[in-house]
Amino acid sequence: MSFADQLTVARAVSVPFVVLLFVWDFPNHNYWATGLFVAAMLTDFFDGRVARRHGRTSALGSLLDPVADKVLVLSVLIVLIDQKIFPGWMIAAIVAREFLVSGLRLAAIERGVVMSARDLGKLKTWAQATAAAVGGMAAAGAWSDDVAFWFGIVALALTWISGLDYARVAPRLLRGQAA
Repeated sequence: MSFADQLTVARAVSVPFVVLLFVWDFPNHNYWATGLFVAAMLTDFFDGRVARRHGRTSALGSLLDPVADKVLVLSVLIVLIDQKIFPGWMIAAIVAREFLVSGLRLAAIERGVVMSARDLGKLKTWAQATAAAVGGMAAAGAWSDDVAFWFGIVALALTWISGLDYARVAPRLLRGQAA
């Protein structure tokens, strides 16, 4: 397994630890949870660069990378509902889009078409991660819940805009035309 794949696996493995730190009540636990979350998400920045720089991209990394991102970010957003940082409707709308686009991508794979990550999808991931980090800081008391809410709104908007972008290009990709 390449170093880039190890970074991706480490991100996925961090999920239960991040969640545990958010829910385990001890002094400054939300700071620790947010710090581990940010450190784990930073591996997303490096894993692809490392793989491309060394010419070691892999099928495992291509498959696991977006899954690790989704599981980590969505886990934090969901935990922050319990801490009254984000409303349930907001996170449910984000999760719904993730399932819809994942289903669309699976349908494409069944037809032999790979729908690679689009720029809006990458921006969406970072908007969600930023909202989760700001939400973690709000849970810790460092920032206002209102600040976190508005970061969540931006993430929600970008999430659905990028989902509509996937829906827009999917028919052409599935028919074998360039996007």
